Amino acid sequence: MARDSALISKIKSGIVSNLSWRAARNTNLHIENQVLKKGEAVLAYKQRIVMERNSIMVFADDAPQYNWSHPCRYLLHDAETGDLYNEVSAQFPPYMTADVPNTFQAFHTPIKIAEPEIYYPVLPWLRCPIRWTKGQRYAVLFSGASNNRHTNDLEFLYRTLRDIYGFPAANIFVLNYDGTINYSGNPHPVVSWPGDSSAYRMPVNGKGTKVDLDTVFNTLKAKLKPDDLLLIHTNNHGGHNGSQSYLCTYSGADYLASDFADTLATLPKHYCMMVMMEQCHAGGFNAPILAKSTAAYTSVSSACLEANNSIGGAQFDPFARDWIAAMAGHTPYGGALASNPDTDGSGKVSAREAHDYADSVHDPYDTPVFSRSSVAAGNCFLGQRYWHVWPIYCRLLVEVLQPYYLRKPIPEFYDMVHAKLVPQLREIESKLENASAAQEKELRATLGDVVKKTLGR
Repeated sequence: MARDSALISKIKSGIVSNLSWRAARNTNLHIENQVLKKGEAVLAYKQRIVMERNSIMVFADDAPQYNWSHPCRYLLHDAETGDLYNEVSAQFPPYMTADVPNTFQAFHTPIKIAEPEIYYPVLPWLRCPIRWTKGQRYAVLFSGASNNRHTNDLEFLYRTLRDIYGFPAANIFVLNYDGTINYSGNPHPVVSWPGDSSAYRMPVNGKGTKVDLDTVFNTLKAKLKPDDLLLIHTNNHGGHNGSQSYLCTYSGADYLASDFADTLATLPKHYCMMVMMEQCHAGGFNAPILAKSTAAYTSVSSACLEANNSIGGAQFDPFARDWIAAMAGHTPYGGALASNPDTDGSGKVSAREAHDYADSVHDPYDTPVFSRSSVAAGNCFLGQRYWHVWPIYCRLLVEVLQPYYLRKPIPEFYDMVHAKLVPQLREIESKLENASAAQEKELRATLGDVVKKTLGR
């Protein structure tokens, strides 16, 4: 520790005194109390900040509510005199993918970002099992330099895919931080997901690195078929190098938007690619992805424009949380949504509708942007309900399932529904589908007769 408390006080007072009225209310300050030796380097993610002399470092976060990258400064003071000798502009904090030492302490935090909301978790309304009638469905969930909120977003999406849409666990590839459920920062130890305070359920298949993400894409090259759907969700932090956006990683190379798109161009042709990106500068990925996608229908929903940052939250990132909630039909805590995202009343939430819902309730700091290869691409969805007599069928099915839903743990209930019950329902559904086709034919003829009699030929 720095031995002279008067010196530390001098440094702190000098920094705060020189802040403008606005900055004093919007800049969070941290100090590294340990003397950093001459020649020692601090990493601002990939940027090396080298001490020109023995130094006391103050870190100024000038936009604390945003995800990284965003403006920040490293204020370097002479360890003997306390005088400021250098100010280094940066886009990332120290210790982004490492444990924060006890010597790095906050001393001026007008912006509070770590106070979690308190929602009483409730059991969501039971929905009719949503199925895909054709092809396989795959999902890639990625977060590199994760904080707790990023890992929570991935868990919410994983539960939605497994429980609501019945994605096979083997078809969901989760890459997070160091290859575990871990993340940088608090709360520690890692205990439970804040949505319902239960243990994290998603199995993590690899690290949040470019190498591991490329490995997943290589795996998908051997799996994707023309009728398949691929959902890609990226989270954590992002940056912009002056010419294009990039996705931050836990270690190793970042993922440039152009390289990301080039990798997607190597995938086999498939039916639908649905992309949702939360990181800062995510909008810079939209156009490259559309240009290189091999899917017949492609949509990209990003939390912010290319030049902008995305906002973070205490437990979830607002845009990712709301996009996933639209798909799930409930908040992470099981509660009601602000409105019905299924605006066309089709019984399913499309990529366009999920984006529109998240956009309609988005945090003022976010600037959501949606891109699609065609109008039809926005209609891609994660699952499918059936038509004609199916609303009646679904109502009755939910009615008989409800008692089991209330008394069985959610993972066990949905595993039994998707793995055991749904296959046994196919014969019933086939009969209903044939009946629906006959009813449609009869109804069309009847309507045609009425129209002709009323309006003439």
